[in-house]
Amino acid sequence: MKPNFGPGLMIGFVVKSSQMQATETRTRIPVAVVTPATPSGQQRYLALDAFRGFIMFVLVSRGFGLAALAKRNPAFSGIANQFEHMPWEWITFWDLIQPAFMFMVGVAMPCALARRMEQVATDRQLFWHIAARSFRLILMSQVLISISGGRLSFQLINVLAQIGITYFLCYLIMQLQFRWQAAVAAIILIGHWALFVAFPGTEGPFLSKTTNIGAVVDKFLFGRVNPGYWATLNFITSTATTLFGVWTGRLLQSRRTDGQKMGILAISAAACLALGLIIHPWNPIVKKICTTSFTLYSTGWVLLMLLAFYWAIEVKGYRKWAFPLLVVGANSIFIYSLEIVLYGWLNRAVGVFTYGFAWLGDFAPVAQSCAVLTVMWYLCYWLYSRKIFFKL
Repeated sequence: MKPNFGPGLMIGFVVKSSQMQATETRTRIPVAVVTPATPSGQQRYLALDAFRGFIMFVLVSRGFGLAALAKRNPAFSGIANQFEHMPWEWITFWDLIQPAFMFMVGVAMPCALARRMEQVATDRQLFWHIAARSFRLILMSQVLISISGGRLSFQLINVLAQIGITYFLCYLIMQLQFRWQAAVAAIILIGHWALFVAFPGTEGPFLSKTTNIGAVVDKFLFGRVNPGYWATLNFITSTATTLFGVWTGRLLQSRRTDGQKMGILAISAAACLALGLIIHPWNPIVKKICTTSFTLYSTGWVLLMLLAFYWAIEVKGYRKWAFPLLVVGANSIFIYSLEIVLYGWLNRAVGVFTYGFAWLGDFAPVAQSCAVLTVMWYLCYWLYSRKIFFKL
């Protein structure tokens, strides 16, 4: 049985700029590929490439040095706090980055699978392609974590590992008709809530940091609670986030008008935000254990951000400003890996020439962070200009 792709399809996880045509020369290097052109009959949305680039740009920024600025000048604590994870309950802008990344992976899936179907891939080939890619994502996450930490380690809380799991699960769910996909999403969200209530821990289901069911599972699997209290079980509700992305991709590639698509996005965003807030008193918004309320509330904000990109780029036609974001979005795996492995070295190397911008006083950390970010962007641009795109 072929996947049920619904009314529309979406662009790939790592893609070329919309101006590049399928006939352009492609550079092939190990573990690097160039994504083929959009399958026939499918519209290409620059807004989605730009939104992906925006998410990756913020993700690798390490908060733009605002935390260090706030230590020097407490007047900036408010904005700096938005670029740090919330210690436990409630949410900041930084808490939206991972859900947005996973959401965009879901948006990409229908088109990526449809492209392979157009190449006459069998059900068996599709399944093993998904399984292999999920494995590579998880393996890559362990490699990056081990290199970054300086010792061999294994855990499943890294964003690539979580994506690897949810990517595979979403593929299985996509084999179902839409009404059953919706039922599975509801079961995931309600079931996760019920699981934490059934095993509440010493301080309650959503307040226990070291004895909630997520922490208990991590102790059993890895012998410890993860640093920062992140739970491996987050992949359960994150699967719903990725599935919401799948549905959004289908919507955007449907034959509806721009106005209708924007209306549905806006209504969906409002519904997610409202439902997340309504259940918040009984199911607190906590990212570190990815509660049901957090999943819904964060999805609402992600939909609003996507709506803003869609309106500005696709409806109003403001496209030139998005080019820097396209460069990053086209090589998201590369810049993500670069930031994890080499950020410290790049910071020291850039500092040799900038002297850490010491003459800027309190704003020196911000300038230094932006300088390192510029170097990483230029490396992406160098690859982009040569049509080299890395993909797992």
